[in-house]
Amino acid sequence: MSRTALVGNITAMLEDAGFLVSERCSVRPKSFDLAARRGEDLVLLKILGNIDAFTGETGAELRRLGDYLSATPLVIGLRTRNEDLEPGVVYFRHGVPVFNPDTAYDLFIEEVPPLIYAAPGGLYVSIDGDLIADEREERGWSLGRLANELGVSRRTVSKYEDGMNASIEVAIKLEELFNEPFSNPVSVFDGAEDVRDADPIPEGPDVDPDDAHVLSTLTEAGFDVHPTNRSPFKAVSEDSDSRERTVLTGHSSFTPSAEKRARLMSSIGRVTETRSIYFTTDRVKRESVEGTAIVSCEELASIDDPDRIRELIRERSAEPDE
Repeated sequence: MSRTALVGNITAMLEDAGFLVSERCSVRPKSFDLAARRGEDLVLLKILGNIDAFTGETGAELRRLGDYLSATPLVIGLRTRNEDLEPGVVYFRHGVPVFNPDTAYDLFIEEVPPLIYAAPGGLYVSIDGDLIADEREERGWSLGRLANELGVSRRTVSKYEDGMNASIEVAIKLEELFNEPFSNPVSVFDGAEDVRDADPIPEGPDVDPDDAHVLSTLTEAGFDVHPTNRSPFKAVSEDSDSRERTVLTGHSSFTPSAEKRARLMSSIGRVTETRSIYFTTDRVKRESVEGTAIVSCEELASIDDPDRIRELIRERSAEPDE
């Protein structure tokens, strides 16, 4: 299956599941292909045939964007090296959950989260240690008795009851012994933080010198500006006034490519519930592109009042739900 067809299939799946889905990010470089929202669940999706193409730089950018936009970064792919990704299993690359389209269907359409995750050494599940202890004690079994049944040490059983995750083989044995499910679902919409190592989110890139004057003006206006390096926008700007929306920020001359980016920012903004603004190095008669505010750097330089910058963004950018 071509990557274009795969992206199309995932888009249709998300829409069938009731998600609002952005236009496909067709500009380069790009850390994600789609943004999608259903209720409080906002996801940023990278879609690949072979997940080996998912680089550490892209993973770092996706995780930062997830933090800035309160979104969950996810990768949907078909294979790694010469092996297909197993259905029902969550993998991890550079701190980002990865799974195949069948798992995505179960999660998004059937609303059945996966139970299994891959980690060095094999496949594992998160098990309910308290339930294991309760079942063991109810039967009057010692730690040693359960250890013998499972083929592990007493210390390992004690760790299971204290919350250590188990191999899929052990989880199956537990359920056969007690006729009771012990596996907890992988909380994909929370980034699956309950089963992966909580690596700190990587630091953001330095400001591009060509963008410094624009981003510094936004900073002076009260925005916390987070530069990006693999996104269709140059920065994510969070207003210190919590009543204001986060702003996706672009900057360049107003070429056909810039107009395409501005249109894409509008689409992403409707999904992420953010505003978007594009600063142009040349004069442009248009004040917006499908909801993305257009402001020339010359116009920006003439504004001394930080509040006026906020007003200009509000006036020229459409509300995300419009």
